[in-house]
Amino acid sequence: MKISVKITTYPAAINENIAKFDISFSRYMLHHFFKKYMASFGGFSREIWFLTLITFINRAGTMVLPFLSRYLKEDLLFTYGQIGWIMVCFGLGSMAGSWLGGKLSDKIGFYKVMVFSLFTSGIAFFTLQFITGFYGLCIAMFVIMTIADMFRPAMFVSLSAYSKPENRTRALTLVRLAINLGFAAGPAMGGLVIIHMGYSSLFWIDGASCVIAITLFRILVREKKKTPEDDTDNTLSKTGIPVFRDKPYWVFLFITFVIGMLFFQLFTTLPVYHKEVYGLSEFQTGLLMSLNGLLIFLFEMPLVSAIEKAGVTKAKLIFTSTLLFTLSFLVLLYPGQTAILIISMIIITIGEMIGFPYTNAFAMSRASKGREGRYMALYTMSFSLAHIWSAKTGMEIIDRWGYNANWLFMGGLGITGIIFALLLRYMLSKEQQG
Repeated sequence: MKISVKITTYPAAINENIAKFDISFSRYMLHHFFKKYMASFGGFSREIWFLTLITFINRAGTMVLPFLSRYLKEDLLFTYGQIGWIMVCFGLGSMAGSWLGGKLSDKIGFYKVMVFSLFTSGIAFFTLQFITGFYGLCIAMFVIMTIADMFRPAMFVSLSAYSKPENRTRALTLVRLAINLGFAAGPAMGGLVIIHMGYSSLFWIDGASCVIAITLFRILVREKKKTPEDDTDNTLSKTGIPVFRDKPYWVFLFITFVIGMLFFQLFTTLPVYHKEVYGLSEFQTGLLMSLNGLLIFLFEMPLVSAIEKAGVTKAKLIFTSTLLFTLSFLVLLYPGQTAILIISMIIITIGEMIGFPYTNAFAMSRASKGREGRYMALYTMSFSLAHIWSAKTGMEIIDRWGYNANWLFMGGLGITGIIFALLLRYMLSKEQQG
């Protein structure tokens, strides 16, 4: 009997100690993660924080884009082909705006471009809901996106102006964090707005968010004036290699085009796929997209800080990102349970966290002073071109051959991007050697 008592009480004591250790260790790990997480936000100027706040307000109100293809299909009853052409006009306007915004940022400064672009596009979004004809929407999308996407290269240049060289990538990551935090809230709220108030309310919210955001920007952030030293530096730096002769940069632009082709499926074909194949509601699609923003909010900043400490090259990160984007669409070839949609979203999110901060950082690192606007214009234009082809190509393939054919095509395109990413690594290695 004594032996029996000893055997039953001894493990209980051990289990109690193990439980206490587990709680203490969990608290320590949580405290350690929180401390590291907060440390990754240090060292930014007040202008960067204000820019982050404004970006969050704007992005949280941008509810139209994730549901645009469904709005065109279900409310306006357009065919897949018509939706594709409207998205083409969307992308063409984005390309024109990106190039114009980059040129004007170099000429008159990023600040004026940002204020004009966001305020005017906000007003334009109010009127977009009243245009329901096919040709009218094609023209309206082109004009609105030309104005709206002047903002993007100007915003990238502003990050360079308001941040230090050593924290420029983290500054971009902070702004992306605001974008994705807004994106985590926006689609879910957008789904509820559609259910209770209809699609037209989204246009009012989107326009208002643009106007409010840029008004706060104008009040809180002062324009950074050029100094005589800046003008001297710009004159000297422009004697370097022009962007159109930078061969590694053009290889890089093709890779960003491929990444963009895959990424924009998230806003064009995937929402319709959720509805037609899995029967998801707008709210459920919004929740799934919110997973993307939530994961980025929790993990992107610590991940970027860890990568910077590890000293991983930008070229290697771009290669890894392209690989993950490709894999995220190949897994969709095995449909069945909704879990595959979650797995695909997690993979594409990891690819986004690794790729997007460092594609931007690579683009900025190639630009000599005074040419930042041109370099960032071409960078944003590669995504705009991808938006054109992503929407039209994806919709046409689905219309003719079905969803699996589209995922197979996107996977094959991703493999091409992987090959070019390897070529970029080789070119940069050769450039460093000689």
